[in-house]
Amino acid sequence: MDFHPKDLPIFKTYDLKDEKDASKAVDDMVDLGFSTRKEGFKVLIPKEEKLAKRIGYSITTGVIYGLGKKNEVRDIKYWTYHHDSEHYAIVLISNKALEDLGF
Repeated sequence: MDFHPKDLPIFKTYDLKDEKDASKAVDDMVDLGFSTRKEGFKVLIPKEEKLAKRIGYSITTGVIYGLGKKNEVRDIKYWTYHHDSEHYAIVLISNKALEDLGF
C-alpha cells in the first residue's frame, strides 16, 4: 500500500457512538451510493474494543448487503486504522473510484 487511507478524498464523515448510529450511517451511505462517487466515506468509531468490533462489523457487512439489495456494484474497498486517541476510522470507497484516483 503506497498511501494511507486518511489521504483519500472523503465525501462524508460519520461520527458514531453506538450500533444504532451505525445502522443509520449504513442506510445513508447505501442511499448516497458508491458507484457514482470519486470520494469515499469515513466512519469514526469509539475505541472501546467490543463496541468497535460490533460497529465495524455492522458497517462493513451492512454496506455490502445494502448495495446488494439495490442491485448495485458491491466492489468496495475498506481500511480500518487508528484515527486518533479516541477513535478508530473505517474508510470505504468503490474500487473503481480508487483506480480512477490512481491507487
